[in-house]
Amino acid sequence: MGKNQHELLRVLDKPYLPLHNNLSERDIRDYVKKRKISGSTRSDAGRKARDTFASLKKTCRKHGMSFWGYLKSRLLKLEGIPPLSEVIRAAAASV
Repeated sequence: MGKNQHELLRVLDKPYLPLHNNLSERDIRDYVKKRKISGSTRSDAGRKARDTFASLKKTCRKHGMSFWGYLKSRLLKLEGIPPLSEVIRAAAASV
């Protein structure tokens, strides 16, 4: 522990960071349950599509946005819902 003291005490430099990864674990829980039930996908393209939409859904949920509203705004080129990149940057800037 003495050799790694700096690494172990790094959390003191950034006290706003959680000491656990429970949020990350919770993010993938739905995905793992569905994968176990369905037996996964049949192709790499299907896996990529599933992973992309699952990530979009979780990100929208974390930022209080409607996933379906976000998809409609992107597909129909509607105004009103900003791109997720802007939402994430704004959230990071406010921390």
